[in-house]
Amino acid sequence: MLNIEITDEYYRQKTVALNALYEVADPELGINIMDLGLVYGIAITGSEVLVTMTLSTPACPVGGLITDHVKIAIREALPDYEAKVELVWEPRWNADHISPEGRAALGW
Repeated sequence: MLNIEITDEYYRQKTVALNALYEVADPELGINIMDLGLVYGIAITGSEVLVTMTLSTPACPVGGLITDHVKIAIREALPDYEAKVELVWEPRWNADHISPEGRAALGW
């Protein structure tokens, strides 16, 4: 779970971005990327929102689609900001990152 400190100067914007990311679903699973545990961080500098995230595997066939949807969701939620995505592979994603809500949606 990504935590945003209420004392963060960008608390409102990060909260808006976080909520927007709950609307971005993995098209193969139909579960949002937040509950899948794919998002590692949201940073804001100036007029840029940087989402640091991963995919289930570097060879994910829908990775480009997911990152495009992340950018669209951020732009729609925060139109005064430029949206960027940084894909990282460490820490490596695994099923332990899935939230209880994501597990329930998967029937686990």
